[in-house]
Amino acid sequence: MEKFSLIKYFKKYAVFYVISVLAVCISIVLDMYSPQITRQIVDDVICAGHMEKLRGLLIFILCIGGCRCIFQYTKEFLCDIAGSKIGSEVRLDLFKKIQSLSANFFDGINSGELMSRVRDDVDRIWELGAYVGILMAEVLVRTVTALYFMFRLNWLLAIIPSLGMLFAAFIAIKMENKLDDVYGEIEEENSKLNNTAQENLAGVRTVKAFSREPFEILKFKKHNERYYQLNIEQSKVFVKYHPFIQAVSVLLPCFVLLAGGMLVIKGNFSIGQLSAFIQYSMNIVWPMEMLGWLTNGISSARASVKRINKIYEETPDITEKEAAVQLKKIDGSVEFENVSYVTNTGRYILKNVSFNIKAGETLGIMGATGSGKTTVINLLKRMYDVSEGAIKLDGVDIRDLPLGVLRKAVACVMQDVFLFSDTIDGNIRLGEKKNLTEEEVDEALKNSCSSEFVDQMKEKAETVVGERGIGLSGGQKQRLTIARAISRNAPVLVLDDSTSALDTETEQHIQGILRKMSGMTKIIIAHRISAVRNADKIIVLENGAIAECGTHAELLEKKGLYWETYQSQH
Repeated sequence: MEKFSLIKYFKKYAVFYVISVLAVCISIVLDMYSPQITRQIVDDVICAGHMEKLRGLLIFILCIGGCRCIFQYTKEFLCDIAGSKIGSEVRLDLFKKIQSLSANFFDGINSGELMSRVRDDVDRIWELGAYVGILMAEVLVRTVTALYFMFRLNWLLAIIPSLGMLFAAFIAIKMENKLDDVYGEIEEENSKLNNTAQENLAGVRTVKAFSREPFEILKFKKHNERYYQLNIEQSKVFVKYHPFIQAVSVLLPCFVLLAGGMLVIKGNFSIGQLSAFIQYSMNIVWPMEMLGWLTNGISSARASVKRINKIYEETPDITEKEAAVQLKKIDGSVEFENVSYVTNTGRYILKNVSFNIKAGETLGIMGATGSGKTTVINLLKRMYDVSEGAIKLDGVDIRDLPLGVLRKAVACVMQDVFLFSDTIDGNIRLGEKKNLTEEEVDEALKNSCSSEFVDQMKEKAETVVGERGIGLSGGQKQRLTIARAISRNAPVLVLDDSTSALDTETEQHIQGILRKMSGMTKIIIAHRISAVRNADKIIVLENGAIAECGTHAELLEKKGLYWETYQSQH
């Protein structure tokens, strides 16, 4: 089982972080010299009257400020680069992982949750790599350095800020533990909120057609209110604990001044030393103020890593064999041998299905809705694996073939028409931009009767279609998906109820074109007799099993299910 490891990404850019930490250390050391100069100005210049030292000390302060700016900029720049690179690589690797998972995974998760993982959770990791992590390092180094100099000045007085820091750290740890659980719930609700919005926007025409706007608004409102309540819970935790840290940061200089002033009165401490000590104590006020915010950021990143790791723990059901069979040429013969498919709930979708198609032949598949027609195609393309039996392509079990080779050999027009928000040309090519010529794309558009409407568009094939082909009719979208499939010239062409939205004349024209395409095995799934009547073999599925098999004429003679369908349609 693969595990998501954030450490490997940080290791890759360790040089950036090492240089950043060094820059932080040098910047802090320079910062720690400023109070020493302040001490000299107070004791030597103001109290002792050595005015000749003032100019040199002021120049020294100016140089420290300039150098500190350079090193701080170096830290910020390098961490921004490293954090952005880590965020980019984590997002890409997560997307690759999601793409590698089988169809079963997507059956049980919504797209809104996946979007939340890819976008929001990776952003939390980017924040950790870009500035939260280095700020935590800066807080630690600054605190330790300031305490060191304070103990050197007066160990007794240094106990006060040390106790203050311990108290602030204790509060920060308690706050982090509380925030950790809240962040998990916030992100889960964020996923639901994203999914609700995405679903509604994708189906906005259906929502309006059924006047469901009030219902959808109410559904979104419930998730939005829950998201609001969780954020309020987070704020309550923050408000409950953070004021204690703020109180320490405000009271600390006061206690230091009070105790230090008593030492000065007794003659055990100079005014310059007290000024330096107060400056050092102020240097740990900023880290204490940052503790709450940094704890917030780290808790958020930890929760995101846990959620991303849940995806990495998933393993694909469909995998390639190491010694996959490499076919020099695929002719396109398909054979189902006693194939059964059972869902995770134990329900049979297909049961003991057997048939064979020789290369270049056409198979028609008919059956009522839910009889298992589309499952035949999903199994052929190995979206799922058979539960029993075997499927063979050119006599080779498809489980022994490389997935890429198998899926490129089977071009599909599925009943769930999907077009990307791209040009018509881009949708036809779909990953085959270098392999398909303009002539081949034009020929595919012509053969699918898509040229009739594409040529009338202002930009023709360069016209950008909206999300899922919004703006095109159902028939136009179907014709484009047919063009996309036949442009591949694959050994096996599958048409899954692909002409249901076409008029009779267009359907007949496309069927005529398909009949003329020789050397290609065709599997036509349809509800219309007209779509399959010319097939070399027709099978009729009922409850996942083959009820009838034969040619159009043979099935009519049997006067069974096929004949009943024929009678109802003609």
